[in-house]
Amino acid sequence: MSIFLPSRGNVAAWEENISECRFPYTLSMCGRYRLARKKEILAEVFDVGNGDDWSPRYNIAPSQSVPVVRQDATRPVRSFSLIRWGLIPFWAKDAKAGYKMINARAETIADKPAFREPFQSRRCLIPADGFYEWAQYSKGKSPFCFTLVNDSVFAFAGIWDRWINPERELVETCSIITTSANALVSAIHDRMPVILERENYDIWLDPGFRKVEPLLDLLMPYRTDSMRQHRVSTRVNSVQNDDPACAEEDSPQMLF
Repeated sequence: MSIFLPSRGNVAAWEENISECRFPYTLSMCGRYRLARKKEILAEVFDVGNGDDWSPRYNIAPSQSVPVVRQDATRPVRSFSLIRWGLIPFWAKDAKAGYKMINARAETIADKPAFREPFQSRRCLIPADGFYEWAQYSKGKSPFCFTLVNDSVFAFAGIWDRWINPERELVETCSIITTSANALVSAIHDRMPVILERENYDIWLDPGFRKVEPLLDLLMPYRTDSMRQHRVSTRVNSVQNDDPACAEEDSPQMLF
C-alpha cells in the first residue's frame, strides 16, 4: 500500500478557486503560511532525523503537501514527513471533506467527530516561520504576515489522520488548530493558529498522552509581545506565487 501525496497538477483547479477567494474559509481562518527554512534547520530545531525532502516555501496553501513532525507510537522518536493539508477523517466517503477541514477550532476539537480521535492520539507539530491574514478595508483586502519577534521557526498545533482512497492508496492529511486571536492579530482577524511553546512539544506529540483538559490548556493564543506583523503585497493572494517576494514588507496602500 502506497502513500499518496497530490501533485500541484492534481489540485490546480482547486488552487485557482482559492486565489479567487470562492471558498470563504480560505480567508476566514488560517489559510496560508510560510516555512522558508531548509530541511537541515528543521531537523535541528525539531530533533528529527532523515525524512522527506523539503525546500523553503513562502506561500503554502491548503491541499498542498506540508511538513509535519510526529512521534512514534511505541517509542519517543520523532519523524519528519510530508502530508496533505486538509484533514480527511478515516471514515470519510470521499476526499472533499479535506477542503472544509484545513482548520480545527480549539473550542470544539475534543467533541467534533472528525477531530475528536485525532486530537486524542494523532497530534503533530506543523513547522512554520510566518502566517498570513487578510485585513478587510472599505476598498478591499490587504494581507499581513505574522512572525515571532526574533523571526525564529515555531510550530502550529496540528492533528492528522489516515484515509484510504478508492484506489486503495493511503492518504495522510492534517489540520491546523486555531484559537481566539491575541491582541496583535485581533486588529486584523478574530482567529489565529495555535502556536505551541517549545516546552510543550513533547506532551503534544506523545500519542500515549490522552488527558483532554491538559491538552486543551495548551491551545491558547500566543504571547502578543513575542510576535510582530508587517503588511505584504497582494502577490501572496495567488497560490501560483511562491517566492521571497510574497513575504517581503510592502508599502501601505490607500484602502481605508
